[in-house]
Amino acid sequence: MSRLVRPRQGRMIAGVCAGLAQRFGKSAGFIRLLFLLSLLLPGTQVIVYLVLWVLMPNEDRHATRY
Repeated sequence: MSRLVRPRQGRMIAGVCAGLAQRFGKSAGFIRLLFLLSLLLPGTQVIVYLVLWVLMPNEDRHATRY
């Protein structure tokens, strides 16, 4: 498995779903669909997405750090 970063390629909004898909070996479309379906349920999905947006490093910054 790769590290949890927001890739430059394949982003739609912030790259959170694309980064999660890359990390867990799933397709980005599948992760996006799961996220959209989860919005139908009560909870803090949007807040979790925003927190991941802030905490997940960009792919470029991650590459220069390691």
